[in-house]
Amino acid sequence: MHFSHVCIESIAYVLPDEVLSSAMIEQRLSQVYERLNLPVGRLELMTGIKERRSWPLKTRPSHGSALAGKAVLEKSKLSKDKVELFIHAAVCRDMLEPATASFAHAEIGLPASAQIFDISNACLGFLNAMTVAASMIESGQITCAMIVSSENGRPLVDHTIKHLCETQLTRNEIKPYFANLTIGCGAVAAILCHDSLVSGKAPRLVGGVAKAATHHSALCQGDSEGSDGLAMQTDSEQLLEAGVTLVTQTWDAFKTTLGWSDTMINRYIGHQVGAVHRRRIFEALGIDLAKDFSTFETLGNMGSASLPVTFAKALEANAINPADRVALFGIGSGLNCMMLGVEW
Repeated sequence: MHFSHVCIESIAYVLPDEVLSSAMIEQRLSQVYERLNLPVGRLELMTGIKERRSWPLKTRPSHGSALAGKAVLEKSKLSKDKVELFIHAAVCRDMLEPATASFAHAEIGLPASAQIFDISNACLGFLNAMTVAASMIESGQITCAMIVSSENGRPLVDHTIKHLCETQLTRNEIKPYFANLTIGCGAVAAILCHDSLVSGKAPRLVGGVAKAATHHSALCQGDSEGSDGLAMQTDSEQLLEAGVTLVTQTWDAFKTTLGWSDTMINRYIGHQVGAVHRRRIFEALGIDLAKDFSTFETLGNMGSASLPVTFAKALEANAINPADRVALFGIGSGLNCMMLGVEW
């Protein structure tokens, strides 16, 4: 993929007020820890995640996305009437039908002329939506798009804790549920547009690559369970090994496609899984860990919102400067991987 005229005009995020620490989760699991003789502090020690955020009960994904959409419009120099494409790109959706984008579109008050739909691809959905929007901008079909995502992992965390407390699982049997406890909540929105709509310097999406290894699709699977519950099981060890292999293949293709190398890249923004995942990926790619910017320590894994929120926070913290090259790399269960290049 190559893009010549696509800018990330603005990006904004919204985080819930409620903080859920790893210590608080372990307190709720105290009877499980005692029965299995698990050391307190294990969750933070193994993941590097100290805390994550939680939306209030019954928060709809469309509402979080609408909050983020309104926030990005406040930062944007473009009016909402310019938006010709609106994509909701989260794992979480209000319901199967209609598209969650419908509810968020109405709440934000976007124009009726905007084409709207959902894109869902595990933790990679937001990057997928960026390439769809960029392709439509590059081809001249549209000039401006808004992409939103709001992930609500609270039902998954609550359901997992309840399940672990009510069943007599062994140490090995609880492993597939461990990744669930790293999940956090948050929302993000970005406006992508043709460079003719932007005055001055703005981040440009220059291209990227995507790779799939769908024979690993059974390693992480989630679904609804009952009217208000979510269930997910993950083979974390096998998923990490398969992910490292796939991201290595994607990195090789990315370097060839864009002609970039580690020495040319100023900052890496990756999907936020945890400390072990980050270390293994950077070691496998042979890239400089000092160039990473992470948020998993205080936000956990927010699914498709993790990478764009982290990108927004890096900009906010001045960790990305004008003239920098940034590599965005995401990986989602399926397995799917994408790397995109951004420069000023």
